[in-house]
Amino acid sequence: FSLKELHGIFPWLVESIFGSLDGIIVGWNLRCLQGRTSPNEYSVALDFLDPSGPMMKLVYKLQAEEYRYDFPVSYLPGPVKASIQEQVLPECSLYHNKVQFPSSGGLGLNLALNPFEYYMFYFAISLITQKNSPVTHHVSPSNSAYFILVDTYLKCFLPTEGSVLPPPSSNPGGTIPSPTPRSPAVPFSSYGMHHTSLLKRHIAHQPSVNADPASQEIWRSETLLQIFVEMWLHHYSLEMYQKMQSPHVKLEVLHYRLSISSKHHGSPAQSSYQALHAYQESFKPTEEHVLVVRLLVKHLHAFSNSLKPEPLSPSAHSHTASPLEEFKRVVIPRFVQEKLYIFLQHCFGHWPLDASFRAVLEMWLSYLQPWRYAPEKPPQSTEPLPRSVSEKWAAFIQENLLMYTKLFVGFLNRALRTDLVSPKNALMVFRVAKVFAQPNLAEMILKGEQLFLEPELGIPHRQHRLFMSPTLGGSFLSSRSPAVTDASFKVKSHVYSLEGQDFQYKQMFGTEVRNLVLKLAQLICQAQQTAKSISDHSAETMASQSFFSWFRFTPSEMNGSYTGNDLDEIGQDSIKKTDEYLEKALEYLCQIFKLSEAQLTQMMMKCGTAQDENGKKQLPDCIATENGLVLTHLGRYQIINGLRRFEVQYQGDTELQPIRSYENATLVRLLFRLSSVLNQRFADQMEVLCSRQDFVGRLCRYHLTNPQLVQKIRYSPVMRDRTSQNWGPRVSLRFLASYRTLISLLMIYFLASWFYIGPVGCTFIILIGYFLYAVIMTFFFEGWKPHEH
Repeated sequence: FSLKELHGIFPWLVESIFGSLDGIIVGWNLRCLQGRTSPNEYSVALDFLDPSGPMMKLVYKLQAEEYRYDFPVSYLPGPVKASIQEQVLPECSLYHNKVQFPSSGGLGLNLALNPFEYYMFYFAISLITQKNSPVTHHVSPSNSAYFILVDTYLKCFLPTEGSVLPPPSSNPGGTIPSPTPRSPAVPFSSYGMHHTSLLKRHIAHQPSVNADPASQEIWRSETLLQIFVEMWLHHYSLEMYQKMQSPHVKLEVLHYRLSISSKHHGSPAQSSYQALHAYQESFKPTEEHVLVVRLLVKHLHAFSNSLKPEPLSPSAHSHTASPLEEFKRVVIPRFVQEKLYIFLQHCFGHWPLDASFRAVLEMWLSYLQPWRYAPEKPPQSTEPLPRSVSEKWAAFIQENLLMYTKLFVGFLNRALRTDLVSPKNALMVFRVAKVFAQPNLAEMILKGEQLFLEPELGIPHRQHRLFMSPTLGGSFLSSRSPAVTDASFKVKSHVYSLEGQDFQYKQMFGTEVRNLVLKLAQLICQAQQTAKSISDHSAETMASQSFFSWFRFTPSEMNGSYTGNDLDEIGQDSIKKTDEYLEKALEYLCQIFKLSEAQLTQMMMKCGTAQDENGKKQLPDCIATENGLVLTHLGRYQIINGLRRFEVQYQGDTELQPIRSYENATLVRLLFRLSSVLNQRFADQMEVLCSRQDFVGRLCRYHLTNPQLVQKIRYSPVMRDRTSQNWGPRVSLRFLASYRTLISLLMIYFLASWFYIGPVGCTFIILIGYFLYAVIMTFFFEGWKPHEH
């Protein structure tokens, strides 16, 4: 094909591979393509899209001719799209000199992208647009072709060793110039101070572009990273996030949501905060999305940690450092830190309170531990002791203080609302506590807080966004220890640039957060007691179950009581894991926040009082009022998390209680009608028989139901006056509708047939046997006894 023909089919080919932007065309469905299920298609796709494969060769071939392709602005992330539509130039240099007016009759704004940018835009955004792909089997995101390609591209264009491989082209060409405008320039105004490209900043000091071939590799590396960060993380605006921190704005947004739910259109809140609502909640990341972002974070740590040691002479650095080395120095603070922080804040505040939050948690913990991806290997030792965090990471911790402190408080608030008896939730608490309990980490976080709280003597007035300039930030791997005032300035600049000038910092080791930790420790103790009681109950249940007990008719089946728990199904192994996770998490929290043994003992004693003198769980926490018992906030929490509960029993007419799963609905209705006819016709005779004081009366009282006498228990936190009704003695045949009863009778008839006993004879034997059993039981029961089956 000629270049002109390749230029014409290139957009169609990219869309055929990655799918359309509206999600209608699925394309190759790389997110669901796995080598285990489709080995041939999997290998072909990876070879074709490899950085040295045919597709990238086509990209570089078109790149040399300076072709441009339109990408609709309407499919960009929300903050970028809104900024461009409002004719405000985004900060990211990726969008500079690329915005084009639509042609005559066209719709919307477009970006004029070169082939490499166009290909990577489609590749990155396919993770978000292709959400409703048909999946016929379970897909592991980390084994998909898309996940492998992301890892391959990161290793190729952001190498931890060596330099970026040159493009596989016979004519590498020069740098890609800015696209020529196809229509009059859009009058954009830049908000704040935008960062210039590292490539442009480096070229400014070079006499010639071709004199330094490394300038070519940094262009592709920076472009790839900017596209990934913009497409995957920049879905929430920093300005909108800071506005959301205001209590007044939160109240207004709440009113707006209520107005939407109530369908009161035209309310004042709707016009004022509709854009804010769209900014903050229109995008909902998936678990796969978070896993890919974690892969990016881990690789960026490894990429940044591969930075060569800084020269001793500061003057030599500016002349000898290559663009790639300079890129490694600022890649995280400039390109990732701000957007990742806002992304994590949104996930912590909006992600469901279930086990899927583990993906977000692990991504956060990966960012907090850059030392895990350092080139030096930990010393091998026979004892698995936790490795102390080196002092050289103090600058990184201080310049990312909010990542450690505010997000930790956010996790505490989530943990206090989850069921810690669940092994998956207990594991998350254990993981966070283990990471923060690493030796020397808590001390360095505390040091960062002390630097932030230092008085601002001699520090110039804070300027928003100026702090994020690379000229003010250094390498967090630098061996030179900065002055205290410089370190304090960097911490303050980090906090105020992300949270705004009016931010009220909440100390991680302050009184308020310490109280939250004590609450969490108390909940951990309660969850351990609950897990133990569930384990004991499950053991007793398993011991009491036997072959004959399956045929027994217990009272709980007919009175409607439910004494089980959904957690009974998690199994003994899971309960044991839960106990181990919670025990270690409590130990780590004590190490981090220096909790004393006396405090732990007091909490354990409080949790121990949850068992009454009979060893059974007490009722939820209540207070007595004139209307009866009313649940407290602690009582509501205990019910929600399954720590305590009220015993639920059916209180009405036992004949009218709902049909159970172990009953035949048709037989229940037929037997109820038959019982009603018998009770109406023989009511007087049964009353006379039951009133007799001889043996016949006692026998009738044992067999006939009297629902008036019911054990008095606490059914609800609010007791109400109930008017009891005496239905009198009556016959109840509902037990014959139970599947257990029917199967038991069938098995008895089947066994009787082996002894050549017919159905009539077998029925007579059953009646005689039951009559003898009833006579014996009558001697041991006095008074009225409800008939239970």
